[in-house]
Amino acid sequence: MCLAVGAGYAALLYSAKAPWSKPVNYALAALRFVVVSFLCFLLLSPFIKTTTTTKEQPTIVLAVDNSQSVGLFTPKPVLSQATAGITQLAADLGRRGFQVETRTLSAGARPARPDSLRFQAPASDLDGLLSGIGESYDGRNLAGVVLVSDGIVNQGRSPVYSEFNFPIYSVAVGDTLPKKDVRLAVLTYNRVAFSGNRFPIEAEIDYSGFSGGEASVQLRENGRVLETRRVPLTASRRSQKTTFLLTANAPGKHRYEVVVQPLAGEFTTLNNTKSAYIEVVKGKLRVLLAGAAPHPDLKALRAAIQQNDNFALTTYLPGITPLQNQDYDVAILHQLPARGGVGAEVLAAVKSRKVPTFYIVGAQSDFNAYNSFGTGLTITPRGSQTDEVTPVLNPSFSRFTFEEDALRRFTAYPPAAVPFGDLRVNSGAEVALYQQVGRLKTQKPLLVLGGVPAQRQATLLTDGSWQWRLQEAADHADRPEAYDRLIIRTLQLLTANANKKRLDVYPTQDAFSTADDVTFAAETYNAIFERIYGQAIRLTLTDEQNRTRTFNFTNSEDGSPLHLGSLPGGLYRYAATATLSGQHQQDRGELLVQEQQLETLEARANHNLLYQLSRRSGSRLYYPGQFAQLTQDIQQANAKPVLYTQEDLKDLINLKWLFFLLLALVTAEWATRKYSGGI
Repeated sequence: MCLAVGAGYAALLYSAKAPWSKPVNYALAALRFVVVSFLCFLLLSPFIKTTTTTKEQPTIVLAVDNSQSVGLFTPKPVLSQATAGITQLAADLGRRGFQVETRTLSAGARPARPDSLRFQAPASDLDGLLSGIGESYDGRNLAGVVLVSDGIVNQGRSPVYSEFNFPIYSVAVGDTLPKKDVRLAVLTYNRVAFSGNRFPIEAEIDYSGFSGGEASVQLRENGRVLETRRVPLTASRRSQKTTFLLTANAPGKHRYEVVVQPLAGEFTTLNNTKSAYIEVVKGKLRVLLAGAAPHPDLKALRAAIQQNDNFALTTYLPGITPLQNQDYDVAILHQLPARGGVGAEVLAAVKSRKVPTFYIVGAQSDFNAYNSFGTGLTITPRGSQTDEVTPVLNPSFSRFTFEEDALRRFTAYPPAAVPFGDLRVNSGAEVALYQQVGRLKTQKPLLVLGGVPAQRQATLLTDGSWQWRLQEAADHADRPEAYDRLIIRTLQLLTANANKKRLDVYPTQDAFSTADDVTFAAETYNAIFERIYGQAIRLTLTDEQNRTRTFNFTNSEDGSPLHLGSLPGGLYRYAATATLSGQHQQDRGELLVQEQQLETLEARANHNLLYQLSRRSGSRLYYPGQFAQLTQDIQQANAKPVLYTQEDLKDLINLKWLFFLLLALVTAEWATRKYSGGI
């Protein structure tokens, strides 16, 4: 039909007598026939089907436990043999058609080079390493994982309790022989002590290879020996405990070292020292928890606050318990202000004394009254409508940080009801948590921090957070740590800056470890305490040996923190200075960096764990001298390439070159007609 239309069109157009020759006439008719026929054909929506086939070779992942325990306790000849074997294995498998990638504990999901291994990772999380490989290669042609490890696990759960859907070829390094050693296994202590009180530090000492004598255990602070205990090393036991009693004196953060003096013939002294980090405070912060009516939230908040010894809690319910006439450091107002004027006396007390306040709104809240308090958030609800939401982090919030584990726990929280309507965050306020509706992350606030330096205020827009704590306790062995830390850190932030400082520089966490990136945040204010940005700040950090480091940075409106990188363990003092509106401002504080000694605690390799991993996956255990056998076994497993076929349908009318071809044909016809004297 298309050809007939094209032929008819050409015949009608070029059948009349023309001023050009017959050959030219036939050529012009042919051009018109081709163009019209093809245009009719395109109107039928023809398409092209293409089939693409790709081949993916089988992949072997070399999972290397590059932790410090492997480097410290594996005999040097064995370690050299293992590293050389890893490099040779990668080369041999590559020549036999395998794709080979190397993963380590410290590199995470990034591939590493087999010839650049450094055994410096501060912890051994073999389950995390293997699970990460499984997630990265899900749906890909993973032929197996070669795990080179000493089998020591000191972080995460044991990998023998996980299911992996790929073969694990374990290569055992380390040393399984019992060592003659004394190690400081555990320090037990409370992290907060009150000035003038006595507090204990209990040390547990494990030992092997000693059947008599005694060990000298010292308690030190700043290199000064405070007390020495003698601990007998009896043959009938392999562990002893001793307790030091101290008096909390000067407020602030203190680091105490417990040291087991080295004994003759001891294998290593790296595990003879541990540090206890204790904060001495003047007294407990007084917290008022007031609610419009009995509610499950009050129980959850009370339980979270009582996990921290630094708070003294008072509960108030109108008409049930009397309001004690005392000064409070911070108040939590649950659904207050409420409709009907319930709780007016506590609102008046909080307002008159400018108590930092944490508002939790709900179904009984009076939003008109709430909006008049200047919290930094304006709520205009639409009737009684609600949204069901879960918390999601605002990535630009830096006044305190959320651990990765806490963010994972947030995703498992059940939805809680929040008011549906217009939520407006006012100038100077910050959003810590946003609302997530189902899988949709919104820009609606859930936890807002605002107010003025004289009276900090925070708002949580749900009275259903009790469900979060309950769910977290059920999922994590009655340890709802993420919820409790969220409440405690919010209260700490509200009470931290009630002294009208114009320069406020602070670490973003209560404490860091030696593996963390230490970060500082900064807030600057003008003379009327409005937030200002772009101020040059100088930060000086002084360690326990009075060595100083200086950092210069500028605070920005996006809240980007100052990154110092990792720091050695210890207690640091910091001083920050800046010139604000021509006036010199200063802030001081303390920074705690806790030492991680996980890799020195256990020197004896656990090859039985590696054997179980391999056996459950249908493989076997190898040693560094058996890499050639390992290569043969992987080859004999007969892993095949995987062919992926993809079909693609493309409409012919969408091919751009056809447009230009048709345009060229039409242009040639038009130019020939004009040249030959036609119209």
